[in-house]
Amino acid sequence: MQSSCSYYISILLRYLQPLWHKSLLLLILLLIGIGLRLLNPQILATFIDTAMSTTGYAYAGAKFSRLIQLALLFLGIALATGLISLLETYLAADIGLRATNRLRANLTLHCLQLDMSFHNNQTPGALIERIDGDVSQLNDFFSRFAIDFVGNSIFAVGVFIALFHIDWRIGLTAIAMVVILLFTFNHFNNIVIPYFQAERASSAALFGFLAERLSGTEDVRSSGASAYVMHRFYERSRDLFPKLVKSQTFGLGVFSAWSVFFTLGKTVILGMSIVLFFNNAFAIGTVYLIYRYIELLEQPIQQFGRQVQDLQEAEAALIRVRELLTTQSRLPDIGQTTLPDKALSVRFENVDFRYPTPDRDAIATQPDLVLRDVSFSLLPDTILGLLGRTGSGKTTITRLLLRLYDPTQGTIRLGGVNLLDIPLATLREHVGMVTQEIQLFHASVRDNLTLFESSIPDQRIESVIQEVGLWDWYESLPSGLDTLLAPGGSGLSAGQAQLLAFVRVFLKNPGLVILDEASSRLDPVTEHLLEKAIDRLLVGRTAIIIAHRLATVKRADQIMILEDGHCLECGQRQELATNPDSRFAQLLQIGLEEALA
Repeated sequence: MQSSCSYYISILLRYLQPLWHKSLLLLILLLIGIGLRLLNPQILATFIDTAMSTTGYAYAGAKFSRLIQLALLFLGIALATGLISLLETYLAADIGLRATNRLRANLTLHCLQLDMSFHNNQTPGALIERIDGDVSQLNDFFSRFAIDFVGNSIFAVGVFIALFHIDWRIGLTAIAMVVILLFTFNHFNNIVIPYFQAERASSAALFGFLAERLSGTEDVRSSGASAYVMHRFYERSRDLFPKLVKSQTFGLGVFSAWSVFFTLGKTVILGMSIVLFFNNAFAIGTVYLIYRYIELLEQPIQQFGRQVQDLQEAEAALIRVRELLTTQSRLPDIGQTTLPDKALSVRFENVDFRYPTPDRDAIATQPDLVLRDVSFSLLPDTILGLLGRTGSGKTTITRLLLRLYDPTQGTIRLGGVNLLDIPLATLREHVGMVTQEIQLFHASVRDNLTLFESSIPDQRIESVIQEVGLWDWYESLPSGLDTLLAPGGSGLSAGQAQLLAFVRVFLKNPGLVILDEASSRLDPVTEHLLEKAIDRLLVGRTAIIIAHRLATVKRADQIMILEDGHCLECGQRQELATNPDSRFAQLLQIGLEEALA
């Protein structure tokens, strides 16, 4: 694993490289500002020596004129330094925000590409805290820390050169002081970083808890669990509070130790300067110049000291960001085979599957198989009705077809091609799924239906809306496709949400449709619209339907019944229905809804 320092450099180069022109301009402004800051004390020292001198000027007016010139020059340089500092601050903020936004985007994309075993063990709130909270901690790291480090280093070198030029003993003492300070900082920094890591982890747990509970506000309130939620909130807050206090206290302790060491060093150097002045080694203006340079050296070191806490927080955040970025998906995306734009065949060959554990190395605690030796074939443009009780493995089969997981053993083929040989993006373009839980976003109707794909024309969207029977609803919208839907699709009925999901699949035009039929009761009008939409959706496509109702089963060409992960029965619907010994025929006699409830 890379060291922290090398990883800092690599991540800086990665995210600042696209902003190299702004970074270069910032560096130029920084160098100009450093030069002006080094020059001004020289002018003031000359002013003091000129004011104290009794020789060298023919008359008092010449001396006064020289002092006025030096004062105006000092004032002009001070104003220029302030203006450059303002420009530096603006550029640094712009660079920091742009770099951290790119990092947020990369982290979000990386999380979306990770497999479901990762997401099943992460709360949405914890991921939000990592993507936004941790990255926000890195804003100063991108915008100021690197620039300040370079600028302060160059400035310190300039001060050392100036001090050596005045007297080598003063310069050597100043270098020794800074070395001791840097050693002290590094020592205390290694002690404090774990406290900041613990604080960030506890903060992520708290925000994850809040996000999960707030998303279920309706259930929490209706079940009278508000007191329990508040109790758990206080527990997590009490866990965070001492860690926050420790990290802040130790961070301030490092800064305080830094200040004490610097004050001692400054006292030693000032004492040496006074001794050398009384030994006529240099003039009073030079004593001021030494004092001023040491004060100027204190400013970047104090800035660096104030950034100790930010650096510790940034390092803790960077470690967590690195952990997330180095988390690899269990689904290798190395396939290169394309699929035809037509109905696709489906084939399961001796498929076993168990859901992965959070610990990838936990062999001894592997869960039981969810699917056991499942095999079946489905020809193109045919419909498979998938039956079974809750927990029998129906949803698992659909997840495997979408390659949200890979089978533990066996092979799955789509259109005659092993799923492992198909790029994930291609696979999901050719497989459409309608689930019982429809996810709708706080976005326009257009974006909800196209899933933010801007290439689909409005005429095509409106045509599909009319085709699924939602035209009356669409005409009631105040702004048509630009109408903003409420978060989570609140305000829409369950039937309307399902029909919108059908529109999504129609626009996608997949070769395989997976439909998890809604088991809840719908009003007759909505149910009629859904039935018509299903009929249209299945034309010319292969389909797998997790069926809960007899009307849906009658659409199927083939039936497969799952029980405890086994394929209990699979065959043509008509043959199974007319065979009194088949499990399917028995289900029809008992009543499908009652038997599978």
